Amino acid sequence: MPESSPSASVPSTPAAGAPAAYREKLWPNAWIWIIAAGVSAAGILVFAPISMAAGYTAAAVLFIIIAVLLVLSTPAITVTEDSLTVGRATIERRFIGEVKQFRSEEATAERGTRLNGLAYLCIRGWIDPVVRIEITDPADRTPYWLASTRHPDQLTAALTRR
Repeated sequence: MPESSPSASVPSTPAAGAPAAYREKLWPNAWIWIIAAGVSAAGILVFAPISMAAGYTAAAVLFIIIAVLLVLSTPAITVTEDSLTVGRATIERRFIGEVKQFRSEEATAERGTRLNGLAYLCIRGWIDPVVRIEITDPADRTPYWLASTRHPDQLTAALTRR
């Protein structure tokens, strides 16, 4: 069977040595951590009838589990000269079309009533602004990516700069 020629594909993550034009981690806000502490405090209520030590231990273990899950599930946005990575998805910059940013009610509409069911989403409820990145790859059915960002101006500038 003949081997196919190697295609110039983009790796699933940006190269470690590639300089990033833009980089952002979508860390949870302070109120998410307060909610995590409140939920973990429920461990005290559950185990207090057994013993207070068991309750405090359960609360600490629950908080550690929630904190690890929050940290591990925090996506990153990275723009390099050749590629864009949003969360777990990577695309070559040559397939990026129009880039628009939205805030407040417009951002809510983009995440809701105007959302295309085929769009790739990397949105976080605790971050209001979103950026819509048009995908021009004819082999990709995804019309656009919608990503939350705390710095939509900087992300848009990095993506439109060639």
